[in-house]
Amino acid sequence: MLTILSLCDLTGEWSKPYEQAGYDVIRVDLQRGQDVRLMRVDDLPPVRGVLAAPPCTEFASSGARWWSGKPPESLTNALSVLDACLRIVHVTQPMWWCLENPVGRLVRFLGPAAYSFDPSDFGDPYTKRTLLWGRFNHPVRCPVEPTQGSKMHLIPPGPQRQNMRSKTPQGFSRAFFEANP
Repeated sequence: MLTILSLCDLTGEWSKPYEQAGYDVIRVDLQRGQDVRLMRVDDLPPVRGVLAAPPCTEFASSGARWWSGKPPESLTNALSVLDACLRIVHVTQPMWWCLENPVGRLVRFLGPAAYSFDPSDFGDPYTKRTLLWGRFNHPVRCPVEPTQGSKMHLIPPGPQRQNMRSKTPQGFSRAFFEANP
């Protein structure tokens, strides 16, 4: 069976096409009580691909106005999650891997992204510029007009706001799967 690791993917949207196609998808997310920083790889089957979506709170430009007021430990903690994702990629040596995050200061730590997209590039009619790093085949774009604009600011405040904003667009998930089986 083909195994996909889906790291920091609470909703499971990014890995859903793999699961639907019969892959063994192992999801690890802190909000499910699983800390990627403590993930052991010694008993994993061979890993075909790694999807990693580390929390963007400390990286995304949309939160830049709050960065200076946060303790340095907030950024250090976020970087430790990022480092754990990259460690798992290094140790498992998958055929392909991809790490995503919205536009922001992650480029300061990882360098330029390999790919960028808006959900409207893959059939979801809104914008939310997202960057990808890794070794993967680029998904084929099928653009539509972004009639909903940047709808992220319309998500109401509340405990689920961050999770709703971070949900991977379905069109992108499908296109990524098709390019990286």
